[in-house]
Amino acid sequence: MLSTLGILFTKAGVGTAVSTLVTGVMPKGSLLAAVIVYCLGMFVFTVLMGNGFAAFPIMTAAIGWPVLVQQFHGNPAIIFAIGMLAGFCGTLCTPMAANFNLVPSALLEMKNKYGVIGAQLGTAFPLLVVNTALMYFLAF
Repeated sequence: MLSTLGILFTKAGVGTAVSTLVTGVMPKGSLLAAVIVYCLGMFVFTVLMGNGFAAFPIMTAAIGWPVLVQQFHGNPAIIFAIGMLAGFCGTLCTPMAANFNLVPSALLEMKNKYGVIGAQLGTAFPLLVVNTALMYFLAF
């Protein structure tokens, strides 16, 4: 169901809009910049949409396929597997993923309902950096 949400956003042109915005700002011919934009985009869209499966079609249509695979000839299996892992770092940081981040704090009767998210930030950000490095070194 969440991937369908991502497909709907992609069909609505969100992927194309993101691609137009990002490729206009991103330095031409910079593989590192493209990898960072893709991984960071997966992270941000996952935070906004609540799940990596919803973010994946948008970022893949915007940056993953046209830039990383077609332009830089990256390995699609590695790019998209690590891209999903970068997205899942966003799942650790969003209240939109209520079943992972808000329900446990309610069940544990924590004083801070965002306490689970706060505890996961120390994992999410370093893991995002590691995923970005892995994609850069393994996929190209």
